[in-house]
Amino acid sequence: MDFVARLPRTLGGNNVIWVIVDRLTKSTHFLPMKVNFSMDRLVSLYIKEIVRMHGVPVSIVSHRDPRFTSRFWHSLQKTLGTKLSFSTAFHPQNDGQSERVIQALEDLLRACALDLKGNWDDYLPLVEFAYNNSFQARIGMTPFEALYGRRCRSPVCWDDVGEKKHLGPELVQLTVEKVSLIKERLKAAQISPMNSIMRFGRKEKSSPRFVGPFEILERVGTLDYKVALPSSLSKIHNVFHVSTLRKYIYDPSHVVELEPIQISKDLTYEEVPVQIVDVMDKVLRHAVVKLVKIQWSNHSIREATWELDEEMREKHPQLFQDSGMSSLED
Repeated sequence: MDFVARLPRTLGGNNVIWVIVDRLTKSTHFLPMKVNFSMDRLVSLYIKEIVRMHGVPVSIVSHRDPRFTSRFWHSLQKTLGTKLSFSTAFHPQNDGQSERVIQALEDLLRACALDLKGNWDDYLPLVEFAYNNSFQARIGMTPFEALYGRRCRSPVCWDDVGEKKHLGPELVQLTVEKVSLIKERLKAAQISPMNSIMRFGRKEKSSPRFVGPFEILERVGTLDYKVALPSSLSKIHNVFHVSTLRKYIYDPSHVVELEPIQISKDLTYEEVPVQIVDVMDKVLRHAVVKLVKIQWSNHSIREATWELDEEMREKHPQLFQDSGMSSLED
């Protein structure tokens, strides 16, 4: 078990999800709560949602959250006969099962927030339902089927169990559509219990082990850091454990020298050609056009543009007086 914290506060005041995963069946419970819940409230929620449904666990593996290491929690579990185990201080990812589920949950909530709108705790029960009825390669079935010994009977799953009826109330139809959408987003999150979570696209041997560099925005908790990710990685949760990060090694080629820009009164500035990078003869249907590749001021060579040779000679003849130009033409 673990917590997903720092979530947007809902109208009900919830900003944390308590994630509880069964090690055998992989079935999960996502319990919305507030970060300032007292231990009494946590215990009440635990008994109401977990003990009531499944009985007392034999053992619990969790991170070293202060709520799990408190004397009250220890005494409660000792009284219930549950053995407590904790991941090590420097390797909390040892509780890998909850780590994978949490990453999946975060990706799923982020994707569904764009489609379902509203507060995330409104559709959290549907997210839990969709997750528990998604196929898990590690156990060869869905968590629901592993837990109850039968396939789930619901409007969404009636096609699978060979029974389909006319859907009556609009609320049922709306719920079916939401669950179907969540299941599609679950597939889009590229979750595979056997191959972990594909965070940076397709996972291949040639794929880079690390990407970056990225700026660290702040430290979250003891061993987690929030990273400034580009828009291309907007679907990735931007908080990472320190073990997944690597120190940036200084590279002079990564430094961009900033030159002052002369801005006119109308807030415009003139770009001046710096050098000719390349030349090319572009063959058209009835003519051949000479082009030159120009690097402009305040731009790198990668941003060089192709221009007409004739126009550049007329406007900037000094570029062609460079001795290097003759060698390019040859």
